[in-house]
Amino acid sequence: MTGHRCCDVGRAVMFSVKQVLDAAGSRLAAFADEPYADVRALAGHVLQRHRAWLIAHSDDEFPVDILDEFWHLIDGRVQGRPVAHLTGYREFWGVRLKVTPATLIPRPETEHLVEQTLLLDLPEESSILDFGTGSGAIAIALACERPAWNIHAMDISGAALQVAVENAALARVPNILFRCSDSLAAYGFHGFDAIISNPPYVAEGDPHLLCGDVRFDPANALMSGEDGLNCIRYLITDAPKFLKPNGWLLMEHGHDQSRSVRVLLEQAGYGDIRTALDLAGNDRVIWARCPDSG
Repeated sequence: MTGHRCCDVGRAVMFSVKQVLDAAGSRLAAFADEPYADVRALAGHVLQRHRAWLIAHSDDEFPVDILDEFWHLIDGRVQGRPVAHLTGYREFWGVRLKVTPATLIPRPETEHLVEQTLLLDLPEESSILDFGTGSGAIAIALACERPAWNIHAMDISGAALQVAVENAALARVPNILFRCSDSLAAYGFHGFDAIISNPPYVAEGDPHLLCGDVRFDPANALMSGEDGLNCIRYLITDAPKFLKPNGWLLMEHGHDQSRSVRVLLEQAGYGDIRTALDLAGNDRVIWARCPDSG
């Protein structure tokens, strides 16, 4: 095989699934952190097959009529475009979510936020707010697991909210109410049992903003002031006004922000502060009971 094309249609040269995927993986090796995972995702997308099928049918011929589509996606990945943008979706909590450049691409570490919320001792018909819902990932995951919960989801971006509404419809979860706003005040004096957020928490000018898939995420879903904590400070300050007594505030934060966020919570009078680790062993999720000032 020469170049990155594996098939000469004019001479009816055919290649197996394995040969095509190996060639694509070699091409991506210098451009992606997990080239073969990306190749399997893109191949599965064009073939409409799961990873297990790709392995079990590795000796099958790769269909000639979709080779150009596949290599077009590989070229897009070489240029740095996220796999989720190339396929148009990302799996989160077992749900396929539509994603666009208007939404933050859901990451696996955010599933820890969902896990910890589900572990809380909350009423059967709890009222929950997902602050900064983006694609709707957190709200939809919670709605799937707790159909009796009344879930509210808000975002400053109308374009992102439209995607979230579409995702909720596709997931067939009717127990989510969406609102376009950047302020908890949009809910008046509502008594939530928990407020959950994967807020922007990256510091402006952080060099990681120039790397990987985050280059394609909306800036307002990533950056939050010089130290990345502006939105977190806002939530810590205002959440008690909208939480029920002993209500919970749960937030994702940066891998090196746990101590700073804990101090902010303690200074604001929160209690029962707990943290959870991500898969890399870093504190990633923090949650606490609101002070008696709501």
